[in-house]
Amino acid sequence: MPALPPLILSCLLDPEAAHFFNGLRKKHFPPEKNFLDAHLTLFHHLPGEPSLFSGIEELCSRQAVINLAVQEVVFIGKGVAYRIESPVLKQLHKSLQQQWKEWLTPQDKQGLWPHVTVQNKVAPETARQLQKELAERFVAFETTARGLQLWEYLGGPWKPVKTFLFTAR
Repeated sequence: MPALPPLILSCLLDPEAAHFFNGLRKKHFPPEKNFLDAHLTLFHHLPGEPSLFSGIEELCSRQAVINLAVQEVVFIGKGVAYRIESPVLKQLHKSLQQQWKEWLTPQDKQGLWPHVTVQNKVAPETARQLQKELAERFVAFETTARGLQLWEYLGGPWKPVKTFLFTAR
């Protein structure tokens, strides 16, 4: 039986923030390499294991919407991202790491660095210039994560599997 595609877990961003980040991504990400909308990834390579779903559903039923502080525009080598701070999101990530520790890749065992990439896979000079331009007019802002999204990784594009809303009050 063939192996199931790996899964990716990301945050479901507030629609206004998603629109903002997607606009920048569409404008600045090389179109031939841009298979996705802007996203905040929590786990990059989970096994395609259906038993994960119940754990995510349970966690989301106990979680309220999470506040995210968009702090700054950062240079990431060959791209640009918005750095995000959220102690609650980091705690949620740690909790999931504990639950899934035997399945995690070395990358997913690391601490969470929350960010949304709006440009990648360009020359460093191009990325530095965009970071400078965006940083000059950047004003920190607050947004929210409304849930989690599970995706199948298809070697470039992602296929949506399920969305889990945070439902606690």
